[in-house]
Amino acid sequence: MISKKYIGLFFLVGLLVLVRAFENELFYDPYLTFFQSDYLYIDSPRREVFKLTLYTTLRFLINTVVSLAILYVFFKDWTIIKFSVLVYGFSYVVLILLFLYFVTNPKQEDYVTFFNIRRFLIQPLLLLLLLPAFYYNRKTV
Repeated sequence: MISKKYIGLFFLVGLLVLVRAFENELFYDPYLTFFQSDYLYIDSPRREVFKLTLYTTLRFLINTVVSLAILYVFFKDWTIIKFSVLVYGFSYVVLILLFLYFVTNPKQEDYVTFFNIRRFLIQPLLLLLLLPAFYYNRKTV
């Protein structure tokens, strides 16, 4: 029989997949199509900076809440969640400031850096870093 833990993890990972699958419908982000094209040779797309920042923040928050839930279901440890909240909060501040810089000062030579900063904001990459780190820490302590 499948345990509640695995059902919960499957459901939460499914939520992350749904956010990704419906990103075009849920979020304003002209960079979704921009980075799918040959972006190194074209100009930055037209964008509404406030709206873009708002939707990027919303997506980061949704991914963060689901990621924190995954960490809780996996480890059942509030100290891990508290530490993760600090990591996510610090990461958000640093990444959104860099994101805003690149959005307001687009240069073709910075597109690759901007692409990767944006990726950390709109995809649950921090979960992919934290989950194995906490797992390894649990196994060695």
